[in-house]
Amino acid sequence: MVIGSSSRLLRAQLRARNFRRNYSQETSRTSGGSRKWAGPAVALLGTFTAATAAYVWKSQQGPPEAQPSRRVEKVTFEKSKINTSVTAERNREILSAQHAQIKKMSANPGVYVWGSNSHRVVDPDSKETIIKEPRRLRYFEGQFLRDIKLDQTSGAAVTDNGDLVQWGKGYSETDFQPTPTLVGKNLVKISMSRDRIIALSSNGNVFSIPISKNDQQSGSKPSESSWLPGWSSRARVSYRQLVPQLGLGEKVTSISSGLEHVLLLTNAGRVFSAAAATEAYPARGQLGVPGLTWATRPKGPVDYCHELSTLKDSKIVQIASGDFHSLLLDKNGRVFSFGDNSVGQLGFEYDPASPVIDTPTQLPMKGLYSTKNWSAQVTSIAAGGYTSFITVDAVRKLLMDDTSTSSNQGVPSVDTWAFGRGIHGALGNGKWTHFQDSPSKMKALSGLSEFDEKTQKVQPIRPVQISVGATHAAAVLGNNAHLNNGKKSSIADITWGQDTLWWGGNESLQVGTGKRSNVPTPAHILPPPDVATSTNLDEARFQIIPSKQRIECGRQVSAVYSVKI
Repeated sequence: MVIGSSSRLLRAQLRARNFRRNYSQETSRTSGGSRKWAGPAVALLGTFTAATAAYVWKSQQGPPEAQPSRRVEKVTFEKSKINTSVTAERNREILSAQHAQIKKMSANPGVYVWGSNSHRVVDPDSKETIIKEPRRLRYFEGQFLRDIKLDQTSGAAVTDNGDLVQWGKGYSETDFQPTPTLVGKNLVKISMSRDRIIALSSNGNVFSIPISKNDQQSGSKPSESSWLPGWSSRARVSYRQLVPQLGLGEKVTSISSGLEHVLLLTNAGRVFSAAAATEAYPARGQLGVPGLTWATRPKGPVDYCHELSTLKDSKIVQIASGDFHSLLLDKNGRVFSFGDNSVGQLGFEYDPASPVIDTPTQLPMKGLYSTKNWSAQVTSIAAGGYTSFITVDAVRKLLMDDTSTSSNQGVPSVDTWAFGRGIHGALGNGKWTHFQDSPSKMKALSGLSEFDEKTQKVQPIRPVQISVGATHAAAVLGNNAHLNNGKKSSIADITWGQDTLWWGGNESLQVGTGKRSNVPTPAHILPPPDVATSTNLDEARFQIIPSKQRIECGRQVSAVYSVKI
């Protein structure tokens, strides 16, 4: 039993040993094959991983940037506009349209006129019916004038020696060249009604002369005293003299007329009114005398001078007249208006039942500015046709709770307001309004200012002149001007004058834009062709010489003329 058990044990041990040997051999063969393929597998896996990473990186970076060009770009510099072959002054003229026109107009005084020439007022030598650009009136070449007034049918001017000159077909159908008429009176100012010229002399005498040459020759000629004692002679032309009842030392200092009436202002601040036309007696309240009509007029001459007695407590400093209405400005900045109000030209609400106001009535300023924050005062007035203008200095008050430290505190805002007929754009507010019976602000002439280098402060720019015609108007701005450059100054030291702005009816091209369309907002116009030597016309605009030139708007005619300081 013991021997048998030992045999079985021995056989089991032999089988176990053979199994271990066979397993070891199989394992050796298997391990050898794995080592053979391990290298290529690892290499393939690495390549795949690297390719995948590169693709992801390139996707995130976007398209490849273009390689910078090695070519050098050619740089072109703007050529200098300075011409070294000409003088510095000539270079200034080429560089600046303003410099050229101011210098040339300073050296060549005279009159520029444009608009309707149907009656030979703009150019007596031309048969053109309309002159669209400013043209020099040959008769006044090189002359200074004291005043000029223009109508579509006739023109009148006061020469530098005080003589009256008239021209146009309204003066003579056969001889419409400029002709001296009323001479030797030392005239300083004129105004034109429908058929007469009202002229003011330096000593305060007021003359009323017919526009027509025939009437001047056929009418009654007054006797004039001679410089020889006891000698007298008849005047060369027919005229009447307006004689208001003046006090000691009082004299007439200003005149303004409409189509049928004239206003006289004295140095005492009193105002007189009188009829100024022979065709019709003023009947729309423009004389400012309550209840005055042809039937109720006092005895005496038809052009009797009436004092505006309702204004005895007001000292008037400025007068203005439209066709059938009147404006007055007193020393306290109050405006009084009277006459025709059919389109609101008096500044009061239009009443169809009472379109005429024959008593000077104060223009209400309430509503133009807040009475709490602003103090407003009228500083100038203008009128013409059916339109009126006022210029207002408005100062913002410093309130107790106002923490503003603005440097403009206390500097007035100079604003221009218009009222009346605006159907032709004459109101200058950008609207085509048939009537405007309350003041409407002209934005283009309001709130303007500039920095004054001399005072180192911001100063308002005010219109120093507003001239109003029948349907159009113009303004001269009081901007700083530079008229003289030093002998050794640079080419950049140019001269410039004061800007002019034009607007309103343009039926005869009297606004000066060269186009027939009306202009509802103030606009610059080109300078006269004879002084526009600069090639840069985009920057050119008609400027005038301060204190040496003035503008005049008439009935479809405009003018700029030279005056002597």
